[in-house]
Amino acid sequence: MQHQIKEKSALLKSDGSLAQKGYATSLLLDYNRADIKANKLRIKEWDYYYIGNKDYGIALTIADNGYLGLLSATLLDFNKRWQQTSSAVLPFTKGKLKLPSTSAVGDISYKNKKLDFSFQNDGIVRHLKVLYNDFFENLPLEADILLTEPPAETMVIATPFPGDPKAFYYNQKINCMRAVGWARFKDKEYRFTRENGSLGTLDWGRGVWTYKNTWYWGSLSTLINDVPFGFNIGYGFGDTSAATENMLFYNGRAHKLNNVTFNIPKKGDADDFLSDWTFTSDDGRFEMTFKPILNRFADANLGIIRSLQNQVFGLFSGNAILDDGTVITLHDELGFAEKVFNKW
Repeated sequence: MQHQIKEKSALLKSDGSLAQKGYATSLLLDYNRADIKANKLRIKEWDYYYIGNKDYGIALTIADNGYLGLLSATLLDFNKRWQQTSSAVLPFTKGKLKLPSTSAVGDISYKNKKLDFSFQNDGIVRHLKVLYNDFFENLPLEADILLTEPPAETMVIATPFPGDPKAFYYNQKINCMRAVGWARFKDKEYRFTRENGSLGTLDWGRGVWTYKNTWYWGSLSTLINDVPFGFNIGYGFGDTSAATENMLFYNGRAHKLNNVTFNIPKKGDADDFLSDWTFTSDDGRFEMTFKPILNRFADANLGIIRSLQNQVFGLFSGNAILDDGTVITLHDELGFAEKVFNKW
């Protein structure tokens, strides 16, 4: 039985351990960086946005991971099976980027000669503006996007790590926000509109992580007869005995799933990320096939620090069952699934 958090409280006790463990559909637990008792170099905070439709997408990240900060932009063209990611690393930020303590409201910005990132959130509209000079082939990437109409319910989880009571991950995923705006690179403008079904997703993460871990994460936001539908699935790190992060979203409401397994094909002993995957669930409520289009691969390997990422974008087909038994059938709907290994 998964534990649902229903009462507001501070996220952490006086000793730095989680006050409540489990899932919620809103940010009931209050995150305060000052309450953390672990080494400040171990604190990981990030806001990751993905905005897209069936033809193209853009991902934007501002992260403060203690020993380094990261500002990253990815542009994806699914028809051309092309993607480009560029990132700027800032040494020993240790909270200097001042990421907000809540996803509900608050601004983040950073500017230097190479780039200008701004994530503004007044509690009603999220305004993402980016200028990344020399993004690729000495050419800039520009983007200006508004996100509105967030769902009433979201995926929120407070996860401890076994063996380290001061380590935790507090995470919110907001799917199916309406997206309007544009991105420009080279001679092409990528338009995000209601008419082309553009939607945005936020991965808001705050926590203290253990040194070595692997996570699996999958996400989709789409429209079924103009009704927003999405899902968040994942596992692989921490102690998820209190709750998983698996959840469906339909017309603004959350529907909790139990365990979902990523069945990534193998080629020999290695993961074969670009062959067809399947997803299965122990309660039979999430059964999908996944046809990859492209893999956003990155391997930043500095020895004691490494991030090996395979974020695969592709087409989901299958059935998802809501709490009331309603079956949502997907046929070639675009989403992503990833496997990420970190030493950090």
